[in-house]
Amino acid sequence: MTPAPEWEDDFNRWYDTHHIPIRMAAPGFLGAQRYRNVEGPAYLAVYDMQTPEALKTPDYLRIKQNPSEQTNWMLANVGDFTRYTGELISWQQRPDVEDDRVLDSAYLYAVFFSVPAEHEEAFNAWYVEDHVPLLLGCEHWLGCRRYRIVDGHPAAFTHMALHHLADLAALQSRAREAARATPWRAKLAAEPWFKGHYAVFSRHGAAFRATPTV
Repeated sequence: MTPAPEWEDDFNRWYDTHHIPIRMAAPGFLGAQRYRNVEGPAYLAVYDMQTPEALKTPDYLRIKQNPSEQTNWMLANVGDFTRYTGELISWQQRPDVEDDRVLDSAYLYAVFFSVPAEHEEAFNAWYVEDHVPLLLGCEHWLGCRRYRIVDGHPAAFTHMALHHLADLAALQSRAREAARATPWRAKLAAEPWFKGHYAVFSRHGAAFRATPTV
């Protein structure tokens, strides 16, 4: 979402004190972290859920179908609204990095692809066996979580990778150069569908965690 500059502060207050907290009390929600695009005032919120079915529970539907007046206003006026739901298909990280440090990374490099079904197996094998292991050769490349998109708007992406970075220097590292120069990648890059959509975000605020139920 991209708020207008004159009400960006109000947008952030609404997101941090209302929009995310009420979702953290819904079953199936585990946590959330917000990010801001490094090139402008576009915001990303990443929600961790047990399964996509968390978006179909009575509690969540009650939240979704009964928005506050402020929520209605924000959603009607915010720009660049996008929403993607995915199922985790791989999680790779440096062996010297704990899970919490990956999730608390200072930067998030998000990559989206539209992969034809007949190429999915080869694409996933390349990403897991060739691409990510080389990226993790950079000390600033903490980990990568990959998802198969099960629902999304507005673009018809099928796969999403969330790369967790400690420093943006990772994007100019020798490890990344090596990962983008392998024969396996060159073979896939020759395919007309191999066109990724990329965005870089910095962490915005503290992480949210699910509200314990009594």
